[in-house]
Amino acid sequence: MIPRYSREEMTALWTPEARLRRWRDVELAALEGMVEHGLAPREALEECVRKAGDFNAADVLRIEIIEKTTRHDVIAFLTFMEERIGPSARYLHMGMTSSDVLDTSLAMTLRDAADLILKGVDRAMEAVKKRAFEHRHTQMMGRSHGIHAEPITFGHKLAIWYDELRRGRDRIVHAREQIAVGKISGAVGTFAHLPPAVEEFAMQKLGLKPAPASSQIVQRDRHAEFFTALALLGSSIEKFAVEIRHLQRTEVREAEEPFTPGQKGSSAMPHKRNPILSENLTGLSRLLRGYALSAMEDVALWHERDISHSSVERVIGPDATVVCDFMLHRFAGLMENLRVYPEQMKKNLELLGGVVNSQRLLLELARKGMDRQAAYVVIQRNAMRFFEEGVPFKDALLADRDLLKAMTPEEIAACFSPDYHTRHVDRIFKRVFDQ
Repeated sequence: MIPRYSREEMTALWTPEARLRRWRDVELAALEGMVEHGLAPREALEECVRKAGDFNAADVLRIEIIEKTTRHDVIAFLTFMEERIGPSARYLHMGMTSSDVLDTSLAMTLRDAADLILKGVDRAMEAVKKRAFEHRHTQMMGRSHGIHAEPITFGHKLAIWYDELRRGRDRIVHAREQIAVGKISGAVGTFAHLPPAVEEFAMQKLGLKPAPASSQIVQRDRHAEFFTALALLGSSIEKFAVEIRHLQRTEVREAEEPFTPGQKGSSAMPHKRNPILSENLTGLSRLLRGYALSAMEDVALWHERDISHSSVERVIGPDATVVCDFMLHRFAGLMENLRVYPEQMKKNLELLGGVVNSQRLLLELARKGMDRQAAYVVIQRNAMRFFEEGVPFKDALLADRDLLKAMTPEEIAACFSPDYHTRHVDRIFKRVFDQ
């Protein structure tokens, strides 16, 4: 992923040096398992541990040079380790296949990436929660089809977002568990050259679980679940971003992204304050959905394994985790600094002259015994007078003889309180936040 959409904490997991360290750790854990079960001498393990060392840019370059000849990255790595360690390195990779190293190290990387993503979700949830309580009773217009419907509160809207983020978090937690699985079961998963006990020992040391059954690889439905969980989380963030974009529209202007000193909105129009952060989140979410589809395409491989998934994962592994991590922190920062305009929300509540109370009046007529469809006609024709003639809704109602036969002017006026619509918001908050 390009630096523009990357955070160092996440990209550090995907550097060539980090990859080599994990390969080293897998090989040493497997060798230690062999020693524990009498399949390799302890002296060899001790020498390998002592000489394995760390990896820097020069080491990466040396391994790349070897790979130009071997045309195989793991063999190039093992060749390098033999150069570095000496004869004891012959015990590394004994009875193993390349995918034992690759899949197990990938599981370690994705597990650690998931932990960073969960931290990002927690930050985003805390930001949304704080703003939700700040605006628990800030009334605004609820909209369906983009059209004024009935009053809600801005805090209610954010409580919905918080609840959705919590579901996204739960999916990441579950996907983390599914992806934190490795294998050292050999070329076709039969443990022909190493017993399952070595795998079990190594996985425990690496902080993973052994795959209950594997072929040459860990099965890719696990990876597809992980990348799909990222895509769903990204889609939720896009949903929130689209809402912010709509609320920032000039004709609405109920909320607005922060606009910092010195920031410019347009190269041509100095007055512009554009929702660029939200638009960016919308774009990045499209990438995550594409990565999820790519991961699903990797599930169906030939027999015990083919290599068609490898190129895909080299791209989507770092890109998807880096993008998701970046999105979460960008969204959290956006929410922490979001500008909210309650006075504009109040103004928009009154924009349609009270017609948004039409359902309450409809229900009152039904309670008083009027046929629902007849009541609908009475209320609708008065609401339409506002749209077509500009007559305030309440004035039209008070002049309607059919309505006055069923309701007094005082009863009609009582149906125009926005507090009626938001009186259960505290109960909703109790459900979402348990407080």
